Amino acid sequence: MLGYDTLMNYYKTNFSLLQYHKYNLSEIEAMIPWEKFIYIDMLKEHIKHEEDMMRDQAAQQRAQSNIRRK
Repeated sequence: MLGYDTLMNYYKTNFSLLQYHKYNLSEIEAMIPWEKFIYIDMLKEHIKHEEDMMRDQAAQQRAQSNIRRK
């Protein structure tokens, strides 16, 4: 099914795009299949980048609080 191993994964992907990334269903359904995969890959990269930034900020805050305690 064009890159989806199950029908449930197809619907989960659409739901995630609708719910968390504010696409609408007509936009998703109008995408060419490879176009949708590109957008999903870009979103994955963006989410990973955001998570890395948050992890780095948390580490910096912990390091600063450890310095203040000494």
